[in-house]
Amino acid sequence: MASTITDDCIGCGNCEPECPNGAVSQAGDVYVIDPDRCDDCVETGGCGGVEICPTEAIVPAMTAVAV
Repeated sequence: MASTITDDCIGCGNCEPECPNGAVSQAGDVYVIDPDRCDDCVETGGCGGVEICPTEAIVPAMTAVAV
């Protein structure tokens, strides 16, 4: 399952260098995660951007989906 970045992103850029898969990129004033490249860092135990994000904007993709 991929992670996603919510509207809480402030565009700080802390997450981009944390992604070993190159899935995080800037899109205007904020950052986005390419779901085709994101594997939630399965081998390292989870997305490292989650811990470094000051607004907790990086969440599992299913969490961001409204039901």
